[in-house]
Amino acid sequence: MGAEAADPKRSLNPNWAQLQQKLKIRSTKEWKGFNPKSEDKSKTPQSTLGKRKERSDSEPDSAASLLIPTNTDCSLTDAIAMDCEMVGVSSQGNKSAVGRVTLVNAWGNVVYDEYVRPLEYIVDFRSAISGIRPHHLRKAKDFKTVQKKVAELIKGRILVGHALHNDLKVLLLSHPKKDTRDTSEYQPFLREGKRRALRDLAAQFLGVKIQENEHCPIDDARAAMLIYQKHKKEWERNIKKNLRFKQKHKKNKQKRISKERDRAELDHTTTS
Repeated sequence: MGAEAADPKRSLNPNWAQLQQKLKIRSTKEWKGFNPKSEDKSKTPQSTLGKRKERSDSEPDSAASLLIPTNTDCSLTDAIAMDCEMVGVSSQGNKSAVGRVTLVNAWGNVVYDEYVRPLEYIVDFRSAISGIRPHHLRKAKDFKTVQKKVAELIKGRILVGHALHNDLKVLLLSHPKKDTRDTSEYQPFLREGKRRALRDLAAQFLGVKIQENEHCPIDDARAAMLIYQKHKKEWERNIKKNLRFKQKHKKNKQKRISKERDRAELDHTTTS
């Protein structure tokens, strides 16, 4: 094998190229992880799963081949996608607590991935969906440590995800609405005004199957990021349009209140 073929950073995963063709992506700029200098589809890049790349269960075969990043850059980007897996706490186990949190950058590479020890006793690991089992939490980080780190990583960045209000709730965090890109709330993605599951959006817009069995937060975060990147131009344009509308509405409301106040003062002066 030649030196050029051995360089994973300059190669393009054939599955990703196939997905690009399927989605009819005309410009490589729509997905920042694409390297325009790499056109040899016979080469396979080396994937990076961030801090926990040793996990054998982190990328199910059903989706990994299409969601795998095209480079190994794990740096922080302006946009970060987040996904959490929940466990059950409280006496009945029906209260959700974070058991694992994953963040990926704009290229889909993992920048943070940790199992979490909740503040409350775990009654139900919800393994069939969360994929979390008791042995995963033996070396898990405590909730406060994870909460602080996640807050630092998402601060000042665009936060992408699906049903992010649930993830932020279990982390006891908040994020500015203007910096939130939630695929479950984006108007064009709704069906008859109702939110759709991430697996449905991934199947429609990416042509991949996720969440078929146990959920993988890496796959889910990558899928949300890919969907956002694919619709980024229109999405950001809609946000700016809505912001201008709100600002105009606010300005008109202030003018109306000011006129009503002046009219009231004039009436008071006339009658006194």
